[in-house]
Amino acid sequence: MHRYLLAFVSACIASLAIAQAQPILEQAGDFVASNFRFEDGSTLDRLTLHYVTLGTLRRDANGHVTNAVLLLHDTTGSSRTFLSAAMRRELFAPGQPLDAVRYFTVIPDAIGHGASSKPSDGLRMAFPQYDDGDAVAAQYLLVTQGLGIDHLRLVLGTTMGGSETWLWGERHPRMMDALMPIASQPVAVAGRNGFWRQMIVTAIRRDPGWQDGRYTDPPLQWLRTMPVFTLMTGNPARMQERAPNADTAAWSYDVSVYSARQYDANDVLYWFEASRGYDPEAALGSIEAPLFAVNFADDETNPVALGVMQRVMPRLAHGRFVEVPASERTWGASTIEHPEVWKPYLDDLLRSLPPEPNQPNQPMDSKRQQE
Repeated sequence: MHRYLLAFVSACIASLAIAQAQPILEQAGDFVASNFRFEDGSTLDRLTLHYVTLGTLRRDANGHVTNAVLLLHDTTGSSRTFLSAAMRRELFAPGQPLDAVRYFTVIPDAIGHGASSKPSDGLRMAFPQYDDGDAVAAQYLLVTQGLGIDHLRLVLGTTMGGSETWLWGERHPRMMDALMPIASQPVAVAGRNGFWRQMIVTAIRRDPGWQDGRYTDPPLQWLRTMPVFTLMTGNPARMQERAPNADTAAWSYDVSVYSARQYDANDVLYWFEASRGYDPEAALGSIEAPLFAVNFADDETNPVALGVMQRVMPRLAHGRFVEVPASERTWGASTIEHPEVWKPYLDDLLRSLPPEPNQPNQPMDSKRQQE
């Protein structure tokens, strides 16, 4: 008994010593791009991108960055999405794929999100009509000019961030060693995906309290439509578990409506209109870096029944994809919030790359999830 206790105490002391010897640096900052020009020709005198970094930046003997990773968040999220307890545990902890001792991870708030410049800051509908391409252009300025990074080990994004990841690969093909878009497809947002998004956009624009965005009191009627987002990004089996009868189903709907009140209607409108011009399909052949796309079979926003990935992936010189089968571990598009599901594929991708120089440790050991 005492022997086991002594071993446990020794292990704790050793772990504490390692943590003290290799402190993880976490910092937040703001990058300001002056006279930022949007793709539609409009400009903003000062475009602010808020960001968080984890770890320490490293360079080789020639001054080139060797360990930078860029993470791009989802449609309704911000950098905080990647800073949840689950993300920290599964991605950034010692021995995990993006171990913060090994990698320097950059997590920006996209245009229109979090603490970055957005319509609700004051301009409302006078804010430039940005799109996914503008988001990538701003991220590129942050990475290169703001942080002095000339090369990325990895660009990884989820849903909206996944869409941006495809664009990163096309617009800056030699900037990164690898790409991982998660829960996204490199085709125009149309069909059912465009249909439900338009439901939200129209509900805002036709809300009696909207007043073209110049409201005094926040409009509320559009909130009744916002639960379509939950409906499209969830998994029917998980929703059934959470709401097994009529009363709990009604309660679940009410919770979804209430949760949407945290968002500003101007910002939400811009979020869902930003994808209207998204269509990277024609330029897929320009992607040079190895790309591993991860989608989920129960994701209704990117339905596997359309066969999109089977059609487009052969156009990539170094592309592969997986459609993770639906199971008790998947949550539709919301599986992005469960990194334990898609982490093995990230580990697989990183292990397939040539080693970066002068790194203190190797990626985690993990068995690839059965597909």
